[in-house]
Amino acid sequence: MKLVRLIEGSRQRPKLLVRVGLGVLALLVVIDAVPMLVDKEHAHTAAERWPGFWAVFGFVSCALIVFLSKAFGHAGIMKREEYYDE
Repeated sequence: MKLVRLIEGSRQRPKLLVRVGLGVLALLVVIDAVPMLVDKEHAHTAAERWPGFWAVFGFVSCALIVFLSKAFGHAGIMKREEYYDE
């Protein structure tokens, strides 16, 4: 039941959850910026040499998927609750 307590705790403190997520993202950018930790000699594009490119790319991609999914849902995929009662 530790998972239930973790979920309930995160629902009670959403600002803390956002701060932890942003902190992890910042940590990934810092780790990527240290030249000795990540080898960028064999990067395929110039953007891959930017510090934190893949961390930011992954975050933006995930957020875009969520927003597009919600837009598709409201555009017609979701039905009213009484749809099947008719």
